[in-house]
Amino acid sequence: MSNANPDPTTAVEISEATDATPEVLNAFTRLIPQLSSSSRPPTSEELAAICSSRGSVLLIARDPDADGRIVGSLTLVLFRIPTGVRAWIEDVVVDEAARGRGVGEALSREALERARVAGATTVDLTSRPSRESANRLYRRLGFEQRETNVYRYRLEA
Repeated sequence: MSNANPDPTTAVEISEATDATPEVLNAFTRLIPQLSSSSRPPTSEELAAICSSRGSVLLIARDPDADGRIVGSLTLVLFRIPTGVRAWIEDVVVDEAARGRGVGEALSREALERARVAGATTVDLTSRPSRESANRLYRRLGFEQRETNVYRYRLEA
């Protein structure tokens, strides 16, 4: 596992989760409720599908000072459309105990570099206005708020 974090003062190691190990599954069981109270953590099968997908990269952050415990994650979604390679950052979550230590920034910087290498010219994300620290981070990293309408259509199961 290499430390892809460009800021050596941040004690976090970023890597790609390529297998749905019990450790990764347990981390998502702990992290997803911190991201969304209305979403359930992925099952082992769902996590395996994410890890093996060619269209997404599941990044995890480990705290080497806490025996390598997973303290955050980010999903980078990459797909080709007629106008080029698109990249989206989704489901960024940092454990409450690790917030304010640069974990979200390290995850985001790694995702931006991977998107660049994949040929994307832009990276999009959405963030609720109530997530003030996340929104400050994204602006600090150079994201620009767009004037657009975001629509959602709910498909009933």
